[in-house]
Amino acid sequence: MNKKEVLEIRKQFTPENCAITRICGCYVDHEKEKKMEMKKAFLSLPEEEAFKYFDIFKHTLSGTLGKNLINMEFPLEQELNGGTQEFLLKLRDSKLEDDLLLDEFYDKVIENYEYGENYFIVLIHAVYDVPGVAKDGMEMFDASETVYDHILCSICPVNLTKAGLTYNAATNNIEDRIRDWIVDAPVKGFLFPAFQDRATDLHGVLYYTKKPEELQPAFIANVLGAAIPLTAGDQKTTFQAIISDTLGEDCDYEVVRNIHDNLNEMLEESKEEPEPLELSKPDVRKLLSRSGVSEEKLESFDKEYEETVGEHKTLLASNIASARTFQIETPDIVIKVNPERSDLVETREIDGRRCLVIAIDDHLEVNGIEVK
Repeated sequence: MNKKEVLEIRKQFTPENCAITRICGCYVDHEKEKKMEMKKAFLSLPEEEAFKYFDIFKHTLSGTLGKNLINMEFPLEQELNGGTQEFLLKLRDSKLEDDLLLDEFYDKVIENYEYGENYFIVLIHAVYDVPGVAKDGMEMFDASETVYDHILCSICPVNLTKAGLTYNAATNNIEDRIRDWIVDAPVKGFLFPAFQDRATDLHGVLYYTKKPEELQPAFIANVLGAAIPLTAGDQKTTFQAIISDTLGEDCDYEVVRNIHDNLNEMLEESKEEPEPLELSKPDVRKLLSRSGVSEEKLESFDKEYEETVGEHKTLLASNIASARTFQIETPDIVIKVNPERSDLVETREIDGRRCLVIAIDDHLEVNGIEVK
């Protein structure tokens, strides 16, 4: 799914566009015991309560694609009889009215979701009549071409409010605050099936994680059955390792700076595209070649990439680029440079020593003091 498709589904979480038919939930305590289950027609909820759920669902489809929102595909074995895809399809097709299927789903989540405190599993079923689109790009709401039948799961921490004092208007007094349990914004969730090219994609699922480095591998493997992807941080570390291993002793400052500049230039050129920029093995090879890596060094690149990333896997440019920082470190010095002005720093040999040379203008400060 791309940004536009995610936004189209998020827009359904309003009273005007609501396509949710049913909502179910299970409250789980820190000992992994079910404390409460609920099943309701969504339109039967009080207005204020529905608005709070809309907020939860919007959060589950928020963040950066490739970091917080990750497109995943089912391996072939999970699409066969008995696979996770079949189970999720049964759950969707039941419209959340099959209590046995719901209990089985909750049990799968509880068994595989690693969290030591209380949390609330929220599951909804929705049917979205996808409007047709005219030649001028305008939506034709009376010309629905397809129906997107889907489920959305949100997992929300439930935390005890902080102790404190509060003003009681009834008694006109400052009193001890009553502590209660609050359902917080979701930290994990998924949308199934994926919404691809404005239609149902049964081969994909969109996974949400509030913290990109905490993917919950057991949950992904056993509840969704999808291949566990590299986190955003792992992609960056892997890319850095590929460069270091490919270049070896020839990993000099100029080449690394060129890679930084070229990568950010590619990101800038693609920023208006709905799809995040993905780099395949040939793309990364071309990037290194363009940045000054010799063909001799690139001979080992293919093997390095296949062993660390995978022959047909891709890296998200936004995950491996350093768009906001350009940092140079020695054991005793750290230099932070505007990433758009990395050209101000170069390496030179002076009096037999390798040195960093920094071009400066008329303004120079040391510890906040302007110096001449």
